[in-house]
Amino acid sequence: MDSQARGGTRWRRFAVTMVPTVAATAAIGIAVSQGALAASFSVSGQEFKVSTPELVNTDGFVQYGGIVETPRGPRPVAVSAFNSATIKDLCQSVVIPTPIGNVSIKLNAGGDPRRPVEARNLFIDLNQVQADAEFTNIDIGVSVDATTKGPQPVGPTVPGSFAQQADRATLTDVEQTALATSAGTFKLNGLRMSVHRGTNECF
Repeated sequence: MDSQARGGTRWRRFAVTMVPTVAATAAIGIAVSQGALAASFSVSGQEFKVSTPELVNTDGFVQYGGIVETPRGPRPVAVSAFNSATIKDLCQSVVIPTPIGNVSIKLNAGGDPRRPVEARNLFIDLNQVQADAEFTNIDIGVSVDATTKGPQPVGPTVPGSFAQQADRATLTDVEQTALATSAGTFKLNGLRMSVHRGTNECF
């Protein structure tokens, strides 16, 4: 791909301008998980894709139904939350419509098996996931307001509604579509970001 496209658009400069946006988004996620901001922040409503060959959690997982606020109104999501997680070869992509056509932004990290991505207090608002999963000491059907094995649920939930939790979770060959992610800390070892014209997604 040429770094300068027809019509004079400088793609390297465009990528540089996106870095502060990515950093600001990460800062918002950190503030939310630490209680500095309300958990029910408004998200764009645009879906993004995440893939990894392996996500391992060893100290608490919980999943429950939730709502995220978007400019087009509330949307239901399945919230997966982990006290901590190590993630191998993480890929995240989003396709943004622009006046000159679609632009894809892709982030990659944790490609070195010795230096995976590390996250704490990780919350993912999902609307689709495909993976192989193994859970240890799983409880299915626990009340969302009585969960004990993972981060305490945040955001709008219905008291007494369905949730599931486990002491440990291992997900492999993960392909998921999400609306939002936040984390107390998110260590992206070997981070690489690329910008492409057209559609260039993780899967």
